Amino acid sequence: MTPVSSDTSIVTRPVQYRDLEAVEQLLIGAMDTDSCSRSIDSSRQLQRIRHWYGPLKLLNLFPNRLQHLFRTYVAEQHNQIRGVIQISPFNCSRTTWRVDRVAVEATPGAKGVGSQLLRYCFETILEARTWLLEVDINHNDALSHYRQNGFQPLAQMPSWSFAVRVQELAGHEPNLPNLLPVSNADAGLLYQLDTAAMPPLVRQVFDRRDRDFKVGFFSSIIAGARQQLNHTETVSGYVFEPQRKAAIGYFQVRLCRDATQPHEAQLTVHPAYTWLYPELLTQMARLAQSPQSLQLVSADFQPEREEYLERIGAQRMEHTLMMSRSVWHKVRESKPIFLEGLQLSDVLQGLQPNRKPVPGRIALLQPGQIQHRVQHPSQALASAQRSLRFEQSLKDVARRCSYHCSLPDHDG
Repeated sequence: MTPVSSDTSIVTRPVQYRDLEAVEQLLIGAMDTDSCSRSIDSSRQLQRIRHWYGPLKLLNLFPNRLQHLFRTYVAEQHNQIRGVIQISPFNCSRTTWRVDRVAVEATPGAKGVGSQLLRYCFETILEARTWLLEVDINHNDALSHYRQNGFQPLAQMPSWSFAVRVQELAGHEPNLPNLLPVSNADAGLLYQLDTAAMPPLVRQVFDRRDRDFKVGFFSSIIAGARQQLNHTETVSGYVFEPQRKAAIGYFQVRLCRDATQPHEAQLTVHPAYTWLYPELLTQMARLAQSPQSLQLVSADFQPEREEYLERIGAQRMEHTLMMSRSVWHKVRESKPIFLEGLQLSDVLQGLQPNRKPVPGRIALLQPGQIQHRVQHPSQALASAQRSLRFEQSLKDVARRCSYHCSLPDHDG
């Protein structure tokens, strides 16, 4: 990877209230290198943030699930905002974070500002092991920019539109006998379905758990408030398989009641139950019986889904590429060690005893042997008898030697 030089005059810092107007102008008129905000009105969102800026900053002071609701950093140079980046945690454990949007000025050094914003997030969010983002597959400059910063393609995320087929699909009755509403008690089933429907590499990057499919109390309140402000309604359900006791299909539809935006849908089907595609699409079409179209965001995890959508005449609206980047943080040593300055006493210091040893009694016999002799007196008696016989044999040998020495010499 080619290193990108950073301008030392550019200061990267968290966003402040006085920066919101400049950030809004930057998001509207500058070069937006991220297509993840295709369904988000930036101007309307920043207007809400201005009203709720105080409570949002208060939530950042203590750990809570809404602590990272508005995590934004800006790049400032000579009291002028040159770039902005917005990030958010992707899972509840916060091991994977997502780059929601990156916007910089349309100047020759724009890529350097964007790279500096990304590196600042990599160094600031120490709990993040993986980063995710989505970019338009036809935006070559953005693709090369993110590749230069270490991002690699993970999956393709095309968006399909059912502008003509909604009414036709809604005319059929779906065959879903075990269609159930989603609640927090079904988080384990949805987690198993999500695990089975994606490749192992994507599953490792997402790093989801059961609690990622649960909705907390405060999150439900915020979601309800958003639905009231945006005139939307979210409907979800899953198909339960009673024999396997598992979820085999899941859908979620975000319905727009004021017809200002198209309906947005998500669909997850177990790879072994591809016959659920037409049934679940029919169910979503019956829920979205309105003039606007139905848009479905579908990943390329299962080729059968792409083939079915093309067969029924769905139109591909947007095609984004999901990219990921892993981060390894270097562990800093508290005390540096230099081999040139080491002394022999410093090396042997760890081998010295902590206290002075106390001398003890020296035993000629091992404790096991002493115990063995005490426990077996018959063996001690036999050993004594052997010693007496040995002494008696020595006395006999000495007696014979003295007898032979006392005999006269006949040759003399």
